[in-house]
This record gives sequence, structure tokens and C-alpha cells, in this order.
Amino acid sequence: MAKRKKKSSQKNSGNSVFFRTVCRWTAISFLVTLLLIGGCITYQTTHPASARDHLALGTPGKADRVLKRDGYALGYSVRHRQPTWVIYELFADDLKGERVSRTNVFVADGEVPGKPVTPEDYKKSGFDRGHLAPAADMAYSEKTMKESFLMSNMSPQRPEFNRDVWKDLESQVRVFALEEKDIYVVTGPVLPENPTLCIGADRDITVPDAYYKVVYDRTPPEKMIGFIVPNAGSNQKLADFAVTVDAVEAATGLDFFSELPKDKQEKLESTITVSDWKWQKFKNR
Repeated sequence: MAKRKKKSSQKNSGNSVFFRTVCRWTAISFLVTLLLIGGCITYQTTHPASARDHLALGTPGKADRVLKRDGYALGYSVRHRQPTWVIYELFADDLKGERVSRTNVFVADGEVPGKPVTPEDYKKSGFDRGHLAPAADMAYSEKTMKESFLMSNMSPQRPEFNRDVWKDLESQVRVFALEEKDIYVVTGPVLPENPTLCIGADRDITVPDAYYKVVYDRTPPEKMIGFIVPNAGSNQKLADFAVTVDAVEAATGLDFFSELPKDKQEKLESTITVSDWKWQKFKNR
């Protein structure tokens, strides 16, 4: 009987070792899988574009139609045949993760009211199809990149403006996003009440006098800054164009971030401290 007990004990001990070995390798495999998945996630945005509500802090102003995209939202003006505002939330992760290539495929937007602007409307006009939501800000997914090339996201910009000071300002805003982690950006044209210069096949696409940008840093301590830049070439420092958000509202008739508590909104929009922001150095600026 003693020998039989010994064999049974040895058998049970062997089963126990086998069970522990299986559990150990299962646990190791699970951890390896988690690490591999984690490695993939680091190359993707942690804020899915399709889940973003770019109008969560308020609609900047009235529009003939508000269009909501994954990458941004805009308010379209039939009279001027362009947006009066484009708003989007931009995270540092959007700029650090895997990036898609710029498409350069401009497409008419069938969702706008009235006659859609086409890429041909800009041909031989002397003006660039100027992005309001920049392609480089939308490069975190193929869909958002394509959205950035819809003609409803364009406004007629002088080449010396679009390819120089405006390009630098767009780059500067990305520096703000990388530094502050979570920002809201609102941008658009400063449109004249009575347009005197228009382009397009029907000469009804208004050429703006200037353009604005508003940036709201959501990372404490929160702050805001605005810019108004003439639609012309310039070698001035970008900080020279900095104004309060209140000043942008006065120039455009818009109301930014209206869903914020009133006292907070008034405080942030009425003051700026240029030195509180990280500034990029640009050649010849």
C-alpha cells in the first residue's frame, strides 16, 4: 500500500508541475501579446477623430450650413462661397503618431448649399486655394486628410501670404499643440461687408481682407491667444499679429467658446500674455 501511495503522490506532483508550467507559459504569452498591442497603439492617436465633437464648446457663429467632419467643423456662407469659421480640436498625439501623406487632391463639396466651388474656380485667378483647416493638422488619418482638401475648406489667399506668413502661423499653432497637449483652433477669413474683389467663374467668391486664428489652450493654466493677419506678404514676427480673442470677435462678429462659463470666457478672451506661449524661430522672421 505504501508503494501505491508513493506512486499516486508522484503522479499528483507531476500533474501539478505540468499545470504550473502551462499557466506560466499562458501568462507569458498574454503579457507578450499586451506588449505587442501596446507597441502598435503608440503609433496611433489616443483620441479617435470620429469620436470628436469640435462644437462641444459652442458654435462660433451663424452660418447657412454647419458641416461636421471627423477632423473639423465649419460654418459656410453662401454669399461669400467659403466658410466664415472652421473649428477643430488638436492634440499633441495627432502630430506625434503615424502620419499620412498629403494628397493635393482638391474636390468640390456637394454638401454645401448653393453652387459648390470647384478647383477650376481658382485657376488663373492669381490666388491660392488656401486651407483653413491645414492639411498638416489633419494628417493623423486618411479620412481627415481627404476632408482637408474639400473646396469648402478653402479661401482665396494671395500666394505671398499663403506660402509664407500664413504657412508659418500654421506651423506655429502646431508647436502650441505639441507644447500644450490639447488645444482648440478656430480660423477663418475677415470678410468685407461689401466685397470689391472676387474670383471664380461667376466672380462671386469673396477675397478676404485678412485672416484670423484663435487658439485655446485647455491644459492648465488655461489661456487663449488670437491673430489677425492681412491677406498680404509680411516679414513681421508672428507675435506682432497677436491680439486678444475679444479683438477677433470684434473684427468678425463671431462669438468663440460660448459654452464656457461666462466669467471664465470673459477672463480668457480679454487678455493675452505673449510670453506664456512657446514660439518657434522662423527664417527671415
